[in-house]
Amino acid sequence: MLAAAVWKILQRGVAIPASPLALTAQRKHDERRQRALWRYYLAAGAGGIAVGVHTTQFQIRDPKIGLFKPVLQLAADEFNRCQRAEAPVRVGGVCGKTRQAVAEATLLRDLGFDAALLNLGALQKAGQDQLIAHCREVADVLPLMGFYLQPKAGGRLLSYAFWRRFAGIGNVVAIKIAPFNRYQTLDVVRAVAESGRDDIALYTGNDDNIVADLLTPFRFGAAERRIVGGLLGHWAVWTKKAVELVETCHAAAVRNAVPAELLRLNVEVTDANAAFFDAANGFGGCIAGIHEVLRRQGLLAGLWTLDPREVLGPGQKEEIDRVYRAYPHLNDDEFVAAHRDEWLRC
Repeated sequence: MLAAAVWKILQRGVAIPASPLALTAQRKHDERRQRALWRYYLAAGAGGIAVGVHTTQFQIRDPKIGLFKPVLQLAADEFNRCQRAEAPVRVGGVCGKTRQAVAEATLLRDLGFDAALLNLGALQKAGQDQLIAHCREVADVLPLMGFYLQPKAGGRLLSYAFWRRFAGIGNVVAIKIAPFNRYQTLDVVRAVAESGRDDIALYTGNDDNIVADLLTPFRFGAAERRIVGGLLGHWAVWTKKAVELVETCHAAAVRNAVPAELLRLNVEVTDANAAFFDAANGFGGCIAGIHEVLRRQGLLAGLWTLDPREVLGPGQKEEIDRVYRAYPHLNDDEFVAAHRDEWLRC
């Protein structure tokens, strides 16, 4: 069961960055810079951190690379060192078919993680009964954060009927909604709203509509729900501004008024995301784009990924230059510059 304090944080709604993987030029794990990244997120006010997810690079699970357990262990150690009054929510990515997924969830549980973000991409041909059985087995090990991952990124289509049944699993505590599709987003929110489960926190992963997701009251007849926070690779950069964004959207929701500047901000954030995630090239440079921003801030030493083919897309660097010029109010470079050396100390 999820600790009450963690449940309250998830229910309130927070910014949870999906952690990148820090590597050296030799493509070995750079533990010093990895810790610095996590310290940055916690100092910026992130409500939690997700590790072992797409932004951390799925290849860490390859036995030849062997980084899945070491990265999670390092994260657990850094979480334990955190001196904040409110402990961060510890989210770990879980992938694969049932045997692998249960083993990964067990490792996360043993390391003190709070919830498993469950990727169903490995079960592309599974029927609904098999999917639900798979989810139940993982939920028996660790509280579950569901994940609607867009098919272009390795996910699969998941119907309203699936999400309605998923909401009936008692140990589900949250869902990350990231199909990049309004119809499919509505399927998830409506399923949870109509299930009567008001204890499942909804989080956006829709990089193309982050601000609007946080501002929208989703009403289906008498049932209404809101997306309260976000778990995003996009928020692995400019994190302090992301935390402020969540707070601004919460305040607008309380006032039940959405000023025009927030609608403009939705466009600006989406435009910046398109540059970081290489939307123009089918998201091929999404990890390298995040690394490029962190490199400019001095948190990463380079753009290295485990797969040498994962590089910036054609024109992506120029797009990142453009959004830096266009939206200086979205970056937190001054905050990073003031604390970077402190975070880099082992």
